[in-house]
Amino acid sequence: MQLFDLPSDKNKNLLPYSGTVNYYGKILSQKEADYYFTTFMEQIEWKNDVALMFGKRIETKRKVAWYGEKPFKYTYSKNTKEALAFTPELLKLKTLIEKETGETYNSCLLNLYHNGSEGMAWHSDGERDLKERGAIASVSFCAERKFAFKHKETKETVSLVLEHGSLLVMKDETQEFWLHRLPPTKKIGTPRVNLTFRTIDSE
Repeated sequence: MQLFDLPSDKNKNLLPYSGTVNYYGKILSQKEADYYFTTFMEQIEWKNDVALMFGKRIETKRKVAWYGEKPFKYTYSKNTKEALAFTPELLKLKTLIEKETGETYNSCLLNLYHNGSEGMAWHSDGERDLKERGAIASVSFCAERKFAFKHKETKETVSLVLEHGSLLVMKDETQEFWLHRLPPTKKIGTPRVNLTFRTIDSE
């Protein structure tokens, strides 16, 4: 396993091949990051997510929310969500991220992990609704958690710790060749809010 340490270099590709992942590090000040975290905790319409495990629909402890420029439908784990209208804070953050990355996004999937015991299993974001090989911008708030990638064929892994107020971007063929996950940990008792700005291909 290759574990990347800080400081970050946004121009460095963290993947050795078959995809592109760039870690920008903290793009927000401590005050700005704290503000967004508090605002999202209080104002986002969080709901428990539903996952399909061994043919059964399971309600997760992790909560999610789906927002967009239009009432886009997004289906994953055989569960379809319809986007709520972007809040002013989401729009402001989207504009900042678009400026940082040179990409455009029209939707955002938000995740709330209440503590380290809640995580995300290995998966890739290759749903039909998403723009093919489109960029996915991941912004993290509060608890700093390990985030890992695993190549689908070679099983090679790469991981890093995502900081409070930081930005990570996955693009190109990353979703085709790599899985990613947020491993659970007993060492963290604070919540984490993660925003993944995406592009729904509505054509």
